[in-house]
Amino acid sequence: MEIRVNPTRMEFNRLKGRLKMAQRGHKLLKDKRDELMRVFLKLVRENKELRTSVEKELSRSFANFLLASAVMSGETLEEAIMYPKAAVKVDVKTKNVMSVHVPQITNLEDKETEGDATPYGFANTSGELDSSIDTLAKVLPHLIRLAELEKAVYLLADEIDKTRRRVNALEHVLIPQLQHTIKYISMKLDENERGALVRLMKIKDIVRGDKK
Repeated sequence: MEIRVNPTRMEFNRLKGRLKMAQRGHKLLKDKRDELMRVFLKLVRENKELRTSVEKELSRSFANFLLASAVMSGETLEEAIMYPKAAVKVDVKTKNVMSVHVPQITNLEDKETEGDATPYGFANTSGELDSSIDTLAKVLPHLIRLAELEKAVYLLADEIDKTRRRVNALEHVLIPQLQHTIKYISMKLDENERGALVRLMKIKDIVRGDKK
């Protein structure tokens, strides 16, 4: 399907320039899509490995907590974990990945409580509770990284889809339309030139006939 235009030399040159720009934009978008895919696949692999590890650690922590619930009274357990020892503080920034602003989350650990997350004494608590809370404290930085990765993967996937649609629109719609229209104008210009040449030859024949 061609673009409706007047088949003039000016329009021919204008469309050729537009085609050149479309082809350059197509190449840039393909390069962007390929780089986004490279980063996306890298993050997906890291996300999968980290998620497997985090789920394993969380399962271990929950299992220990259930054991602690079985050997400790509900009142003692509730009292032990009622007042957390430390608050989680994070610094959220963004970084640019091929025009996509993905999150960059930094865990701001409290130096006073770092390495000891238990908010209670050890006299009336079980070792399973200690193990459960210690595991949660250690897995927290990985949870933060996992959140960062999953948001980045979502944003990159969305941008890859948008870029893919633009590449396809250029490759399968706009560029073929421009090429077809340029070919049509070129044929019309050639046809006009041949017609003008025929008319010129007829005029010459008429002039020669008059001279005779």
